[in-house]
Amino acid sequence: MAERSTAAVDVADNSGDEPLTAQADQSTADGVANNRERDTDSDEAQGSDTSEESGKPSPPELHSGHKLARRYRLEECVTRLDGFSSWRAVDEKLRRAVGVHLLPADHPRARSVLAAARSSALLGDPRFVQVLDAVEDNDLVYVVHEWLPDATELTALLASGPLDAYDAYQMVSQVASAMAAAHREGLAHLRLSPNAVLRTSTGQWRIRGLAVNAALRGISSDTPQRTDTEAIGALLYATLTQRWPYESDAHGLAGLPKDIGLIPPDQVRAGIHRGLSELAMRALANDGATASRHESPCTTPEELVKAIGEMPRIRPPEPAYTAPPQYQRTAYQQGAYGRPAPHPGVTQPVPTPPPPLQSRTGKALKWSVSALLIAALGLGSWQLADALMERGGNADDQNQTQTTDGNDKNDERTKPAKPISVQAAQEYVASGSAQAPGDVANTYDGDASTFWRTKKYNEGPKLAPYKPGVGIVYDLGSPQDVSTASVGLRYTGDHTTVHLYAADSLSPSTGVDGMKEIASATTTGTSLTAKASKPVKTRYVLLWMTDVPNAPSDGYSGAGYKQAITDVTFKG
Repeated sequence: MAERSTAAVDVADNSGDEPLTAQADQSTADGVANNRERDTDSDEAQGSDTSEESGKPSPPELHSGHKLARRYRLEECVTRLDGFSSWRAVDEKLRRAVGVHLLPADHPRARSVLAAARSSALLGDPRFVQVLDAVEDNDLVYVVHEWLPDATELTALLASGPLDAYDAYQMVSQVASAMAAAHREGLAHLRLSPNAVLRTSTGQWRIRGLAVNAALRGISSDTPQRTDTEAIGALLYATLTQRWPYESDAHGLAGLPKDIGLIPPDQVRAGIHRGLSELAMRALANDGATASRHESPCTTPEELVKAIGEMPRIRPPEPAYTAPPQYQRTAYQQGAYGRPAPHPGVTQPVPTPPPPLQSRTGKALKWSVSALLIAALGLGSWQLADALMERGGNADDQNQTQTTDGNDKNDERTKPAKPISVQAAQEYVASGSAQAPGDVANTYDGDASTFWRTKKYNEGPKLAPYKPGVGIVYDLGSPQDVSTASVGLRYTGDHTTVHLYAADSLSPSTGVDGMKEIASATTTGTSLTAKASKPVKTRYVLLWMTDVPNAPSDGYSGAGYKQAITDVTFKG
């Protein structure tokens, strides 16, 4: 049951099913969205099936312990609604928890659910909860997806209060960039709500139900990018205010007061980040809801990503400093050991300390210091006289060259930087598709003839807005002091720019904006050295390339803006 509260997040959640825009109501494929009011939270919690009343196919009679394909054992029914059911199950082959959506093969939406699940699985973006299997087995259709027991729904996070500015910024930037990548592949969500957004234990935000949620409920839209963008704006509004940006309550959040319209988040609560407040309004802009002081609306996730990139970066809050407890002296240290306990109510006289150096210990200390001073003066006088007597005999040695031992403390030399070996590496994909993940090992194999290359881009040198950048995360095996990186490049030209960042893992939990920059460098040649002003201790280093030169056609790709890395060497 603990897992259900975090990861048993199901596509059939009914709280707040009101469409984000009026257009979404009109664009449903089979009228399901227009009749959502009969799908109540209490129905779902009790597991009641509304399909009999609506005349839709009844879900198969399944129970806990039933196995699908002799592999997936059903454990707990999370939802039974609208002709389909959702379960927490166990993949006995891989011994892991999974989620399963089940519906009859003759269900009117069975074909669209299979198509949506297979399209989502082909995307392969780790920012989405992955579809693992989509099968039609005789009279049953089922979709198997990841189960994240360590993830928490945004709904649960907001139950305890709004998020701080940094967490809200991370949420909207990661969700917007993920949805922009999905829309570039022709995939939309259309049911993006706080129940569909999860935060993992590492701080990464993930989205579940891409395309599948809407297919299960028969939802479509004539403007899918506008629908998803407005949904992201509603998520940001909720994280800042702990209120749903419409008059009706939804997802466990109270709506806005009646008859006041859509007001900016910074007018709902004091102390809200002004830039995030305006960003939410730009994404929610619809039918004149945006105030005149705001900039133009963001109508696609791509425009929202661009608007986020133009904002000043929001840094994480400083960790709170807790003062150590005051040192408590023991009774023995206070000189009270062995003394009789004072009687209650009797005030004990406080003894007056003797004047400085007037006690017995102070007098002994004073005479000891005086004796040491007299001895030091006598020794110094004797050494001075001895030096004057030998001065004449040593006059001939003044012109001789003096040599110093290599271990002389005054001859401190700068230690040479030592190479750091790379233990593993993995391509880092901030948005869109990967470049050449199978060739990453070529960058640290010691062979200059092998390389990892980027794709060809039509404009440059800056990769944005096609991509914020491309790069590789290197695992140094253990935390190391990284001061320099030497990078071998395949193509020359104006110009290549490389940044080094300290990451927290091979799959960083934060975007580049949340990482600490170690160094950066730009070149027009085939080699580049990025040197840090001060070594940074880290185990994982992201080599992030934001600018690439215009290179001619070769045997790998046509002419365009591209680059390839032959060798990377780190030193500390």
